[in-house]
Amino acid sequence: MSLLSARNLSKVFPGKGGAPIRAVTDVSLDVAPGEVLGLVGESGCGKSTLGRSLLRLIEPTSGEITFDGQDITVLGKAGMKKIRRDMQIVFQDPFGSLNPTHRVGHVIAEPLIVQGVGDKATRRARVAELIDLVGLPEDAAGRYPHEFSGGQRQRIAIARALALDPKLIVADEAVSALDVSIQSQIVNLISDLRARLNLAIVFISHDLSVIRHVSDRIAVMYLGRVVEIGPAERIMENPQHPYTRALLSAIPRIGARREDRVRLNGEVPDPSAPPPGCAFHGRCPQVMEVCRKTLPPLGQPADGEAHHEVACHLHPVAAHG
Repeated sequence: MSLLSARNLSKVFPGKGGAPIRAVTDVSLDVAPGEVLGLVGESGCGKSTLGRSLLRLIEPTSGEITFDGQDITVLGKAGMKKIRRDMQIVFQDPFGSLNPTHRVGHVIAEPLIVQGVGDKATRRARVAELIDLVGLPEDAAGRYPHEFSGGQRQRIAIARALALDPKLIVADEAVSALDVSIQSQIVNLISDLRARLNLAIVFISHDLSVIRHVSDRIAVMYLGRVVEIGPAERIMENPQHPYTRALLSAIPRIGARREDRVRLNGEVPDPSAPPPGCAFHGRCPQVMEVCRKTLPPLGQPADGEAHHEVACHLHPVAAHG
């Protein structure tokens, strides 16, 4: 049974001049308890909007979100406040997401205070436990966010997200603002916490080399749609969509040849004026005439493997019935 399910989720923002900006379009996905789903794509593809929509930090325009068996798209503020105990987020900027006027102990305890959990002594003990859990110094509670490095500040943000013992965390580009040497430490911390706490995680990144190390499954987004989704190992070893292959070819590898790099021409289309057919057709090195006219459905190809879905005319979806 899925912990989190989205069905036909879309988010449209009003644009200048009245043209709507379709940030997320008709996305359906599931996250099982304890699973890490990697969500990857270029900047502007809609992955962060999708992540925040799943938590209703951004209100979806249409679609349904089910969390732990409950349809949360129909809940009011009071209902969502209860649900938020079990679903938290870690933002990209570890400094911007922390109140610089509060000591770290208060920052981490804030979810407990908002939800009315425990008394001061209980919250103080919980903060100390979380500080140890994420590998911060023992005296961290009495210091301010600006006294810590970027990696340490992200550990503070992770501790805050864990304060209420949630079932799901959305990590929205949680390592992209950090130095490369620190990124691996935070990725390892997230992987360790996932295993110890049986956390489900939606791990959002534009970097497949990061996504591959933490994810059980990977969903690839392009212009607001999921174009490929499947087990991480299959996506990395046998990508089906030309866009996924281009992302993979951009990962530096020892012994890789320059001619093996898939270079994409042009830019990501304007989400306020998406092209007809497959949105990737203007940049695709394997474009066919049908790609310019008809949107390919996301599904398991007739020539593909179970649980590996792709939206591409090169791999027609298997007929049912």
